[in-house]
Amino acid sequence: MNTIKLRNLFFITACCTFLAFSSFAQKKEKLFNGKDLKGWKVYGTEKWYVEKGELVCESGPDKGYGYLATEKTYKNFELSVDFKQGANGNSGVFIRSNIAEGSTKISGWQVEVAPPNHDTGGIYESYGRGWLIQIPDDKEGFLKFGEWNTLKIRAEGSRVQTWLNGHEMVDLTDEKIGAGNGSIALQIHDGGGIKVNWKNLVIRPL
Repeated sequence: MNTIKLRNLFFITACCTFLAFSSFAQKKEKLFNGKDLKGWKVYGTEKWYVEKGELVCESGPDKGYGYLATEKTYKNFELSVDFKQGANGNSGVFIRSNIAEGSTKISGWQVEVAPPNHDTGGIYESYGRGWLIQIPDDKEGFLKFGEWNTLKIRAEGSRVQTWLNGHEMVDLTDEKIGAGNGSIALQIHDGGGIKVNWKNLVIRPL
């Protein structure tokens, strides 16, 4: 093969690689803009606000459940989010969720965000079957309570996988989850005294 053909082949290969990476990058979407709650909807009376570029959820006077849900729905995706828990970090990330207007009753599946030794990264079905999969003791130490943590969720069809700080926590296949569709929703648990900071909420539809 002569030099010109080699150069052409290299150029075509480089262009294809660039286009592939560009396409991948374009699919990523920031769910939180660091400024306000645009693209989200509040359910309940608990507090959701932006402070220093971070999304904060905090218990209000009613000490009830609260949710912040995306206006868009996502079925198959990879989601990455950073969170830092306060004194009581009982929260969660719901996938394929739906909430009735004027209510805090949610359908969907929660990837748990909780204090130490309480199954962060596990999957819970609210108002349904309860815990689908909890975290074994040997994985509980991956949570850095009071510091920034990275939670990754991949939902594709009936399969859901979760990672906490790069460690795989759950790999679950469930037909009921596979049939679901809905929003991404952050939760404030009831009981009061809860505060969690969030940032870098990035989703890539599959």
